[in-house]
Amino acid sequence: MNWLRLNPASALSLRQHLLIGILVPVVLFVIVDTFSLYRQALAAVNVAYDRTLLASAKAIGELLDVEGEDEQARIQAKIPYSALEAFEADNRSRMTYRVADAHGRWIDGAQDLPAWTGKLPNQGPYAALVDFYDDEFRGDAVRVAVLLQPVASNRGRGMATVQVAETLELRRTLARQILVDTLQRQAILISVIVVVVLVVVQRVTRPVRRLSEQMDKRAEDNLTPIEASDLPSEIRPLTDATNQVMLRLQHLLENQKRFVRDAAHQLRTPLAVLKVQVQSALRGDLPAMAALQEIQATVDRASMLANQMLSLAKVEQVRQQANFRAIDWDSVVRDVALDLSPLIVQKDLDFELTASPCCVHGHEWMLRELVRNLLHNAIHHCRSKGELRIHLTRVDDSAQLIIRDSGPGIDDDLRLRLFQPFATGNTRSGTGLGLTIVREIIAAMAGSIQMNNCKRAGNIVGLEALVIFPLCAPDDAPIHTPDVPAKSERK
Repeated sequence: MNWLRLNPASALSLRQHLLIGILVPVVLFVIVDTFSLYRQALAAVNVAYDRTLLASAKAIGELLDVEGEDEQARIQAKIPYSALEAFEADNRSRMTYRVADAHGRWIDGAQDLPAWTGKLPNQGPYAALVDFYDDEFRGDAVRVAVLLQPVASNRGRGMATVQVAETLELRRTLARQILVDTLQRQAILISVIVVVVLVVVQRVTRPVRRLSEQMDKRAEDNLTPIEASDLPSEIRPLTDATNQVMLRLQHLLENQKRFVRDAAHQLRTPLAVLKVQVQSALRGDLPAMAALQEIQATVDRASMLANQMLSLAKVEQVRQQANFRAIDWDSVVRDVALDLSPLIVQKDLDFELTASPCCVHGHEWMLRELVRNLLHNAIHHCRSKGELRIHLTRVDDSAQLIIRDSGPGIDDDLRLRLFQPFATGNTRSGTGLGLTIVREIIAAMAGSIQMNNCKRAGNIVGLEALVIFPLCAPDDAPIHTPDVPAKSERK
């Protein structure tokens, strides 16, 4: 009994589902977040070090002098290299500068530092006339700050362009360090999530594993419901459905056992009788024709018994399949009456059939078997040249079938066990399964049945069987030709 076990080759475990479902989005988020964080860290590092570049440019600008004004201004610079030492963080970065006049003519510093050709931004984080950009100097990537520095003295005034460049090793090292620290923290977070998921899943699935062990230890014929009081609420629908399946299996097994028991019990008698009759015929106790007639009667009864027991078993099978649909009951009634017409003619019955169009929800074989058993019983119990009436009508939201015969009716003792298996008033002419089949079919199709004696002047003149089924809803009814008036067929 491995009903609750999953095949590891075809399905993932709950633990694997949770790990994949949680870790995949988390890892994707970490990757995107790390990339975004690295860019933000690099931008923050640039802002911090750009302030240093701006301070360096301002320090150089304060060391400039000028003679003349406007176009005649000549910028003079006497800047020692030690002026930049205060702004260098360590030996991993190198700084250099270049000073030019308003026309771009070199004045001091690194002459091979590319001159600034850009434009000042419209708005920026600094009030000074400054611009920052990335460039390359002597094969190294550099970050450059450009300051348009007004220069004034008692001898003149002018405008100088101060460029300060710094290599990017320190910036990138710091950004990478921030990235590594972030990745370490993210790795710790993912590890904690994995451990938490494993521990939580282990605790949550403990009742499921315990239930699986209990199911493995169950006997093969133990179909009692599963106790699911300690299972998680998400698992309880599965156990409830499993209990329903086991109840249906138990019902099927009980039906099969009852069928085998009844078949063994009921078939034993006609077979024993048949054996005695054959032995008697062989000894010559009876004339050959009389012995053959008795043997034929016994074989017919055994065949009827076997067929009805198979029909009873098929009713349960059709009920389990539950492939019901809308059926025209009036057509079924006419077809069955036509099939049994030779029996009606044989007894020379006064037969009348009235059938209004009625659509019910069910199974066509069930309806045929229902009508066949009721009609066959009615024909069998009718006296010769008696009356047999069949009426199918619509009453409110239901379809009603009435089969009235002219037989002896039923006594009070038989009425109490009328629908029980093998209950019959004449053991030589009936098997007692016909009405049992009818009862099972009516229960499967949510109908009802009544069996009442017909009386006239205080005397029983027949038996009336009334079967009621709910009509189909208009949307469920099959498409057919327009309704025709109720037909009356009379022999």
